[in-house]
Formats: sequence, C-alpha cells, structure tokens
Amino acid sequence: MRNAQRYPFISADVVLGEAGFRPYLPITLLYQQQSVATSGLLDTGATVNVLPYPIGVELGYEWERQTTTLNLTGNLAQYEARAVVIQAAIAQFEPVQLVFAWTQATNVPLILGQVNFFMEFDVCFYRSQLQFEVSPKATRFNE
Repeated sequence: MRNAQRYPFISADVVLGEAGFRPYLPITLLYQQQSVATSGLLDTGATVNVLPYPIGVELGYEWERQTTTLNLTGNLAQYEARAVVIQAAIAQFEPVQLVFAWTQATNVPLILGQVNFFMEFDVCFYRSQLQFEVSPKATRFNE
C-alpha cells in the first residue's frame, strides 16, 4: 500500500498468549479545542465506529445536547447511543471526519468500524506477523 504506516498488534490479554493480541491503532481525536490521544480497536465486523462515554466527555461533548440517537446491537444493545462527528488524526495522514456512535457504556474500547473508518482508510492485516498497515483511501489523484 502507498503511504502506509505499519503498527504492531497489542497484547490485550496476556493469559491468552499470541491469541490475545489485537489490532489497536493509535489515534488522536479532536473536537473544538479538546484533543484526546488514545487507541482504537480495528473491527472489520463492527458496522459503526463506537466512542466510549468517558472519551466523549473528555472531548467536551454533553450527552443532552446530542439529539441524533442510534440503536446499537450485540453487547452494546442495552446502552443508549448518540451520533457525534469527530476530527481524527492518524500518523502523518491528513485528519479526517469520523462519525461515532457515542455510547453510555464505559467498559468498551474505542471501536473503529465499517462506517466510516474503513470507508476512509485501507487496512491490511498481517496477523501471522502480529502487524497491520493503514493508509488513507486511494483516490483518483493518488492511486
């Protein structure tokens, strides 16, 4: 991939050994005058990006002011969620707008899913090497 940045898988559960490694991507989220440096779990099976409640608060979002509600499924179905748009910076790439389902769940990682992380970035997983590569989506001008 052109302009790709390579990252290691991170151990999420040492008890599981190599099976406990996950693709966590360092990411900086920016909203108004606030920024949060964190990492997001790349989840090709997740339909949407998910923002844990504490990170949304740290960025300055107020739950009551977010009026667009979303229904999450799976483990997060029991929690309310609101749509928020956040500027995201990854490595040296140009920042992009990512849409998140901001959930009231506090025990969930930041999840980067199909809408719209994987619409903005190309990702290649090298699981056997415990690495992955990320690059901005190809456009007609930089293919």
